[in-house]
Amino acid sequence: MLLTITTTLDQATDLGFLLHKHPDRVQRFEQSFGTAHVFYPDAGERRCTAALLLDVDPVKLVRTRGRGTPDFSLGQYVNDRPYAASSLLASAMAGVFRTAMRGRCDARPELAETPIPLEIVLPALPCGGGPAQAERFFAPLGWTVSAEPVPLDPGFEDWGHSRYVTLTLTGEVRLADALNQLYVLLPVLDDAKHYWLAPDEVDKLIRAGEGWLAAHPDRGAITRRYLAHRRGLVRAALGRLADAEGAPEDALDPVEVEEEPSTSDGDAEALSDAHAGADGEPGEVKPSPERGQDAEEEPVVSLAEHRVQAVLQALHDENARRVIDMGCGSGKLLARLVQDGYFSEIAGTDVSYRALGLARRRLRLDQGTRRDDRVQDVFQGALTYFDDRFRGYEAAVLMEVVEHIDPPRLGAVERVVFGDASPRVVVVTTPNAEHNVRYEGLGPGAMRHPDHRFEWTRAEFRAWADRVATAHGYRVRHVPVGDDDPEVGAPTQMGVFTR
Repeated sequence: MLLTITTTLDQATDLGFLLHKHPDRVQRFEQSFGTAHVFYPDAGERRCTAALLLDVDPVKLVRTRGRGTPDFSLGQYVNDRPYAASSLLASAMAGVFRTAMRGRCDARPELAETPIPLEIVLPALPCGGGPAQAERFFAPLGWTVSAEPVPLDPGFEDWGHSRYVTLTLTGEVRLADALNQLYVLLPVLDDAKHYWLAPDEVDKLIRAGEGWLAAHPDRGAITRRYLAHRRGLVRAALGRLADAEGAPEDALDPVEVEEEPSTSDGDAEALSDAHAGADGEPGEVKPSPERGQDAEEEPVVSLAEHRVQAVLQALHDENARRVIDMGCGSGKLLARLVQDGYFSEIAGTDVSYRALGLARRRLRLDQGTRRDDRVQDVFQGALTYFDDRFRGYEAAVLMEVVEHIDPPRLGAVERVVFGDASPRVVVVTTPNAEHNVRYEGLGPGAMRHPDHRFEWTRAEFRAWADRVATAHGYRVRHVPVGDDDPEVGAPTQMGVFTR
């Protein structure tokens, strides 16, 4: 397993100072799974190349297997891990180049802070998505990416390409940033890790991703893959990225999360056949048909439609004509507000740029046609941060939003919506966890959606709603949405807050 780093600085051998490895020496570093060697095949004044060669011991590797690693007998010893750049190489980098990854160089401090010309080569990199996948993750970081597919067998062209690429990255990048990007993205492209993930893996990701990960357009996918699709760890990492970088809070972005639902999570598996909403978009699971239902009866109104109708009715009842949909997603409720001539001013906000693009297309805001003058704006915003654009509306709707928020961040949403924006009416809908037993294929403790952080029982929702109403000067009435089961209640619960 090989990694080479080349620079063409005027004093190219200064690469040795930055890496803290002398160009005239071959150095050896024992790892739990083998041995890492650092040497310089080229050490001239105009061009210098440092190489990290990782010699993996298959027996040692088996002894460091993660808990979730399957036992494939001989496959434990005969596999691609000794040859393909993966989390093993990333781990070796973290040990061998630890000081360089922190950006420290007492001998050349200015150089350590300066982007330098670099060429990085990985001869065999696992990359299930092929060259496009490598381009997707590295190009936004400023690299020129060359990813050449490795054939299964050069002697049999008809066999096609393997899942490996020869990756070459060129660009002017600070060495510490380059090393940290490789440390994160090698296991991301492989989409596997050789060790069990502990909670401190989130700290490693945040530390290595400082300055670049939060701004990456695929930060959600990178975070999920790096953390092996462990939902709790992913949520924690995305929340911390939002706090540290002031970035849009991807933890509230269901569109991004749904791109690659984890197949290793029991909840996701239980929902694998049920990710279709009322209009064919990813959504909630649907209840099983009632026994004895006649096939010729009129179609049952979907829960999503019940929910929209209940929200519209609540707004009519409260005489609220100027409405902002907070967490508008792809704009399904916005479209219904526009269709209803009762409403005089309509706006929508969401954390997801992708969802907002769908909402704009749904409302024809970007098609050059005459737009409805009642639609004030559809804009990106996070409900955990104060925003003047949230103010000035008679009503705010949070339809199936709060359950996508990490519980420690709910207080911030409460302060923003009920305290700062302070509309006269707030309508909140959220799943009723007690009703989940009525869904086929949804196991005990599972939630209806892979991005839900929690789902409240009726008592839990009432307790939250009563506390928020009291704290911010509102009254709240509770409305069941959907068929109200006498034992477990309606599938959706709605709170209508009035100030």
